[in-house]
This record gives sequence, structure tokens and C-alpha cells, in this order.
Amino acid sequence: MSDAVRIQLEDFSQDEEVKAMRSGSPRMGGIATFLGCARDFSQGRQVSEISFDAYASMAVAEMRKLREEAIARFGLIDARLVHRLGVVKAGDAIVFIAAGAEHRAPALQACQWLIDELKERVPIWKKEITPQGESWVTPHP
Repeated sequence: MSDAVRIQLEDFSQDEEVKAMRSGSPRMGGIATFLGCARDFSQGRQVSEISFDAYASMAVAEMRKLREEAIARFGLIDARLVHRLGVVKAGDAIVFIAAGAEHRAPALQACQWLIDELKERVPIWKKEITPQGESWVTPHP
């Protein structure tokens, strides 16, 4: 299975990501996941596609830091972070986060912390493509 932290153009499989994470330890009693998908409506406008761009090496480095921080902070056994780049259509998967711990509470807390921090700290930019034109989306938590 590919790296636990990555950005990629192609879609990903949630099942394969969780399977890869679970294969690392039979101690994992709780796994929390987050799947972010492209919406077809934003700020009062129809959205047909979203284009994601990144400062790739910096994005991956920051995502690795986030993973390490989450493992230490929440006592996780493992965590996975995957973000797509390029153009995605409304309804497509964009980002996947999984946090695995001995118990559910730290897994759930870490999962929320990871997505919130990713949106704040990782240099990935999104541009919405609408019938009225294209517009960059300002970062938000």
C-alpha cells in the first residue's frame, strides 16, 4: 500500500486505506475516518468542478508533521492522510483522514483535529469552477 501521507491526482479507496492501516497493529480498537467530498453548491452558486493545486513538497512535509503530531498528542497507533490534486467533479472524494487508536475517543478526537489542522496549515489551494466563472476559495477552518 502506498505511503500513509500523500497527495495524488487519482481517486483513492477508503476501504484500502483502512485495510492498510489495520494491517499494522491488532491493538487498534477504534478507527475514526473523515471523507471530504466536492459539493455542487457553494456561496449561493452552482459548482461543477473544483481544481486543487499545491506546493507539493511543502504540503507533504506538513502533512507528515501533522501525522506525527497527532500520533504523539492523541496516543494513536497510526494515522493516514490523503488529499487529491487536480480537477474533481461535484460528488467526488477530495480528502481522506483515518486515525487508529486502542479506543474510540482518541481516534475521534484526532480525526477532527487532523482535518482542522490540515485545512489551516497545508498549502493546498482550491478554485471553484461555476457557470459564472472560476474563483479561488479563501482558506477556512
